[in-house]
Amino acid sequence: MPTYITLWKLTDQGVKNIKNAPQRIEAAIKSAEAAGGKTKGFYVTMGDYDYVTIGEGASDESQMAFLLRTASAGSVRSTTLKAFTQEEFAEIVKKLP
Repeated sequence: MPTYITLWKLTDQGVKNIKNAPQRIEAAIKSAEAAGGKTKGFYVTMGDYDYVTIGEGASDESQMAFLLRTASAGSVRSTTLKAFTQEEFAEIVKKLP
């Protein structure tokens, strides 16, 4: 399954309702699982981003649907990076001329 690293920022609404964040996070993790994905790591961070997740998705399309569904609730905005393992990268490089 493809791997994604997502950087999350709380919106004003998300900050206003921060006491509900643990429940929202758990609901988002369950939503990802329901779409065939898996959360491999979740971190609350200091700095430019409030949360970082590392997860797997069934496909780019299912990951995009998950991200849109999560953002539409209004508490977070995201920046997502598609990640490749060291092994996947080696296979990609082998295809270069």
